Amino acid sequence: MPTRFVIEDVDHAEWLSEHDSLADAWLELQRVSLLPWDSEPNRPPCLSWRTCGRSYEIIEFETSSDPWTQIRRTAVLSITAAGPAWTSEMPFVD
Repeated sequence: MPTRFVIEDVDHAEWLSEHDSLADAWLELQRVSLLPWDSEPNRPPCLSWRTCGRSYEIIEFETSSDPWTQIRRTAVLSITAAGPAWTSEMPFVD
């Protein structure tokens, strides 16, 4: 079954990136967590971005059909002026 892992900011309904594996998506969020909250890609697009933040989730999709079918969604990382906050350990580990 072909799958893709998408990182989405659910607060603003924006996809940050797509990945072939969960490990790649997880590494990208680790990288993003080290970036300042007020710089791309962490700076929210809204006018009130100074009091806003990003809430990143990893979504696993099955991609053999169009549209893709969502398999799992896990909240992983929130970033605000207070800093990054991990909301989950590495997801989907059975």
